[in-house]
Amino acid sequence: MSSVLRAPFPWFGGKSRAADLIWKRLGDVRNYCEPFAGSLAVLLARPTEPKIETVNDLDCYLANFWRAVAWPEPVECERRRMLIAEEVARWCDWPVNEADLHARHKWLLAREEFRTRMRCDPEFFDPKIAGWWVWGLCAWIGSGWCSVKGASTAQVRHLSGAGQGIHGARFYAPPEKLPMLAKGARGVLSARTLGPSEQLPHLWNAGRGANASTVGQGDITANIIAVMNQLHARLRRVRVACGDWIRILSPAVTTDHGLTGVLLDPPYSEGADDLYANHDKELSTKVRQWAIEHGDHPRLRIALCGYEGEHQMPDSWTCVAWKAQGGYGSDNGNPYRERIWFSPHCLRPESPKQYSLFGLSTPGGSHECP
Repeated sequence: MSSVLRAPFPWFGGKSRAADLIWKRLGDVRNYCEPFAGSLAVLLARPTEPKIETVNDLDCYLANFWRAVAWPEPVECERRRMLIAEEVARWCDWPVNEADLHARHKWLLAREEFRTRMRCDPEFFDPKIAGWWVWGLCAWIGSGWCSVKGASTAQVRHLSGAGQGIHGARFYAPPEKLPMLAKGARGVLSARTLGPSEQLPHLWNAGRGANASTVGQGDITANIIAVMNQLHARLRRVRVACGDWIRILSPAVTTDHGLTGVLLDPPYSEGADDLYANHDKELSTKVRQWAIEHGDHPRLRIALCGYEGEHQMPDSWTCVAWKAQGGYGSDNGNPYRERIWFSPHCLRPESPKQYSLFGLSTPGGSHECP
């Protein structure tokens, strides 16, 4: 593929810097599964033509965004037909406004029926919620945007099943805060954002941001639509589930389709986010157990992400160190603690081993752990 796409929103813990080394180990697998979708940095960076791909996330607002952008059918809007991705772009094209930020945040949190339907119906999505969610995520500082507490997950056997959904989910609104105003930020139009390991893809003007004296609103809108359409084209056949991570790791979704690459990037045990920590405080341990139990399957190539020392894996697994993008916490050493464990049937590409003081040949380099 000629260029690497990125999510049009900031995302803590994304693996864009590790995508190349992950694909070199997974190879051109027929089937790919990502139970913790996040920003889809690895999927979007795939160097080969996609085949069967299934992703999942517990965050229904995030899953809704990916579903809406990927949806193939056009919609009647403003007396013409447009892709749902363009409809999402229309809803997220709005300047930063503090009053709107908090009003939309409260409105989004009140959509309990939406969260229920997201986990009950694998084909449901809402483009307005997708657009307002991504707009707010780009304007919000820190954590807490559309953070829902107390949500249980649907237990479904098949991706096409109706499921059971959630009932009585509680939500909360963090104390109101100023929106992202630094460096001329304009919500989803911003070229830069703050936050640990958060980076908004450059959407226009060679990454220099929108210059009001040279770029008109129509140009900005057209560029946002173009980005959404590019994502739509890439995600056209990606299946997006919303619920518990284990649901897309059954044989029916993985090995029954042939050689399968699985990227396991759960919230790390150290500093797990509110949504997953509230749902399952032993999530990291359970993901590791699944990886170990299935690591020897000849049709599985598994990549498990975590911090140094977080996972004790069998000797047959390969541990690779890499450096993440620094952010607020870049001075605490965490970017150098990133590790990915690869299962025995992953590929073993040859790479030069040139180490610096920190054991990495380049700022974004990697090496196998001793």
